Amino acid sequence: MKKTFTCIICPNGCSLDVDYDGQNIIVKGNLCKRGEIYAKEEIIAPKRTISSSVRLIDGDMEIVSVRLSSPVPKSMIFPIMEVIKKTRVTAPVHIGDVLIHDVLSTGADVIATRNAERRS
Repeated sequence: MKKTFTCIICPNGCSLDVDYDGQNIIVKGNLCKRGEIYAKEEIIAPKRTISSSVRLIDGDMEIVSVRLSSPVPKSMIFPIMEVIKKTRVTAPVHIGDVLIHDVLSTGADVIATRNAERRS
């Protein structure tokens, strides 16, 4: 299998040509080692991070922005989004607060990326 990726790890945005025969992965076009690692991961076990929002109870706003603490398998994005969609948290919330610990046993936490105070 041959694939071409644009590396998203650093600002170079290298065009990576990947040749995978089921056992060996050959990467060409990367300017740094991180590009090779990224391409191999994309072939074997692609991961992504999620940014979203969670409903806020008794807050000075209706939602608070969140993100994952680390990338998760690409196949887990929609199941994790379902958990996030159903989650409600009570204000106050502060940047860095863990709102969902180890979401769906992925090892990633859902953390707040904005402060939200209790409604006055």
